[in-house]
Amino acid sequence: MAYYLKFIPLCASLALAAGCSLPVVRASTPAAAEPAPTGKLAETAPADPSDPVAEAHARAQAALPRQPLTPDLLFKFLVAEVAGQRGALGLSQSTYLDLARQTKDPRIARRAAEVAMYARDQAGALEATRIWAASDPESPRAQQALAALLMGAGNLAEAEPVLRTLLQQDSGNGFLHLSALMGKPRDTEAALALVERLAADHPALPEARFAVAQAAVAAGRFDAAIEALRQADRLRPGWEPAALLHAQILGKRSRADALRYLQEFLASHPGAREVRLAYARSLVSANQFTEARAEFVRLVKDYPGNPEVSLAAGLLTLQMGDYALARDYLSQSLQAGPRDADVVHYYLGQAAEQMKADEAALAHYGQVETGPHFVPARARQAALLARAGKREAAQALLAGTRGENDAQNVRLIQAQAELLREDKSHASAFDVLTAGLKRFPDSADLLYDRAMVAEKLDRLDVLEADLRRVIVLRPEDAQAYNALGYTLADRTNRLAEAIELLDKALSLAPDDPFILDSVGWAQYRAGDLVRAQAFLERAYKARPDPEIAAHLGEVLWVRGLRDAAGQLWQTSLKDHPQNELLRATIHRFNP
Repeated sequence: MAYYLKFIPLCASLALAAGCSLPVVRASTPAAAEPAPTGKLAETAPADPSDPVAEAHARAQAALPRQPLTPDLLFKFLVAEVAGQRGALGLSQSTYLDLARQTKDPRIARRAAEVAMYARDQAGALEATRIWAASDPESPRAQQALAALLMGAGNLAEAEPVLRTLLQQDSGNGFLHLSALMGKPRDTEAALALVERLAADHPALPEARFAVAQAAVAAGRFDAAIEALRQADRLRPGWEPAALLHAQILGKRSRADALRYLQEFLASHPGAREVRLAYARSLVSANQFTEARAEFVRLVKDYPGNPEVSLAAGLLTLQMGDYALARDYLSQSLQAGPRDADVVHYYLGQAAEQMKADEAALAHYGQVETGPHFVPARARQAALLARAGKREAAQALLAGTRGENDAQNVRLIQAQAELLREDKSHASAFDVLTAGLKRFPDSADLLYDRAMVAEKLDRLDVLEADLRRVIVLRPEDAQAYNALGYTLADRTNRLAEAIELLDKALSLAPDDPFILDSVGWAQYRAGDLVRAQAFLERAYKARPDPEIAAHLGEVLWVRGLRDAAGQLWQTSLKDHPQNELLRATIHRFNP
């Protein structure tokens, strides 16, 4: 594929080249006209000494090489520009490099370096950058570019004096950006040794020890990195960048050690906001939500106008069930102007829904207009409308919504079918899913959902065909094997086939309580009551679901443990009084 450079306009390019430069033309006097001297820059008015910017610009202009803009130079310049415009990067790059060699002008050399980088010519870029840096030794940008290219080429010996000069100009910021400037060195050990030599010139500078730590991490020398960070902390106690890197290194080995370090650091430096933010996020990653919320609540006070901090506090509070407080935090986030207001509206809708404020929930869900929460928001809107008895409006909302991609459109079809299933309109749900499969014939999600509806309609042929197609599309889908295996065990005499499918499901998800329940039920149907009880007890312990309770109770009853079965059923029925399978099982054995 051709690369096309964004070249500066031709008139500006010629003005740039004029620094090479046009002959001076002086006004004639009554006596005679002076001949115009060649090889000099056009004269400019003296710089105002009170204006340091103008004075610096004048010095820079005076330092440019004085060379006439000959026809040969102009021709080459035009060739380079036009070649770049037409995508002929090779010709543009070679011509610009030739111009840089000829003129030694830093602007031409910089342009040659840029074009060479576009053309992926590292050698040409390095040569052009050497000319640029030599012709403009006061330019930090030129020296930085040269150092980066030398490091990329593995030429550490030549890069070292360049880096040393840059660090002398601005040692603090220089060491902080040294890792980015060095990139990914070929020899990380040699790069670490280089940084250590550079840092030795600045023994009292914590940024120097920080740079050593970064180079040590790149070389896999984590103990050396931590020691360098400890030295940085002694030089500047409570310095947050060093603490954050320290925690990051510890986290590579042990999340608990990283959390402990951050906690101890904050105990000594409670005002370290960036460290506290990192600690709060680490607690979330460790699923320590209560502790994380406490940190984010504190951060909300420290960062009252930060929408992302308020959002995090709101989400954690929502997860912990304090819906009113979650609403307050999320509202703060919305008022502060978050990057993604759709996300905040979605979770405000969830908070309102949990608080039974359906109108507020509908309003927030309605303001979710794009992104991954768009379809879930429309699905919740439809569910709320259906709950209010407005089922036709709910279906119309989903039918009239268009997703941003195929995945969202599939999810909309699923949401339509879910509403119909909740209304016991299984035949209509089957029709919606069938129509959806005409649009998306290889959608495993639609196939799976139609299989579940087909079971309610006693269309076991459709169920089996759809689930076997899901297995082809998603061979690692444990739930597809489970659904087919359970149905064959429960509704047919094909027990050997059912057990084989369920063994496959169990191998894919060995701790899934619903798969354990299916395996136990298949063993019960096959007459192995001991194994059936063992699997069902494991399933119920992992998840006390009413349908698992129905199956386990039946096995216990058949084994003669009727008191245990009755107690289990009654306990589950108290929590799930409307579960159809549980009620039917109890009635069947104890009418």
